[in-house]
Amino acid sequence: MRRPAPLLLPALAAALLLSACGTERADTGTGGPGTGTQSSATQVTDPGIDGVRITSVTIPSPSPSPSPSPERSVSVVPDRLPADSGISAAYEVTNQGTEAMTYTIIVNFTNSAGEVMGNKRETVRAVGAGKTVRGTVRLGVVAPGSSSVTRAAVSDVTKVPADEAPAEAGDCPASGVRVIADQGDAAMGLRVVGLHLQNCGTRDYSVHGYPLLELLDDNREPVDGVQILKGSGEITTGAGPDEAPEPVTLKPGETARASLVWRNTTQSGTAVNVPYVRVRAKEGADPVVVTPGLDLGTTGKLGVRPWKRAAE
Repeated sequence: MRRPAPLLLPALAAALLLSACGTERADTGTGGPGTGTQSSATQVTDPGIDGVRITSVTIPSPSPSPSPSPERSVSVVPDRLPADSGISAAYEVTNQGTEAMTYTIIVNFTNSAGEVMGNKRETVRAVGAGKTVRGTVRLGVVAPGSSSVTRAAVSDVTKVPADEAPAEAGDCPASGVRVIADQGDAAMGLRVVGLHLQNCGTRDYSVHGYPLLELLDDNREPVDGVQILKGSGEITTGAGPDEAPEPVTLKPGETARASLVWRNTTQSGTAVNVPYVRVRAKEGADPVVVTPGLDLGTTGKLGVRPWKRAAE
């Protein structure tokens, strides 16, 4: 059985350095890409980003294909469904602050040329002050014909106070409602991110109007100089006509949706980036901090569309 080729050192300082020391080998012993393969857990030396770093990368090395039988010169091989690559990265998250935080990290898996072959998003909840939490993120299926993955890197880290983090799917906060932001849509410089309000409790929940927003910078301090507009008509007509707010009462299990709309046009002046938004569904509601990544350019405007009952 062949040993896997050593991982190459990255060409860029932003990539994680994979050293040859501390390697452990384990036989996966299962079907798919693990059949007859060895897995190399290669230790990583890198300071990481904001207390988050990769500690090792595991890349299976497949066994050579068996030689054809001399008695059969022609064979038919059925197409195989894409299989899990077996590639994974171990990480650790160290909270260097003074309060419990929930982290969202993105790990890029790249080839020797630094091209991203795939990435994974991972949420690490309620890391206590001064504590370290460890875990593993798995790449899963890679596209056929992709170059071999040789390294992994933490490409982005966001963190919010644990008591203001969006609730995990399947969990319901004491308030009885969940507020989350989706990944949004982008077209010709226009950006639209949806805010979703789900009644996960046992009683009706009513809203009327617009979500209340507080824009925050990297240090979760208020961002000045951005005009928050009711509606999106001053920004674009591409998001549809503005609609007047209407009372919405959500029964348990029902959902409402609002939208954040902006353009990232950059002209003269300083571009504004808003990584965090503190959202309240209505006056007096518990705050939830979402991370839509508002790259507002130099427009200085953010449109907010009112809560509407989500289509079933």
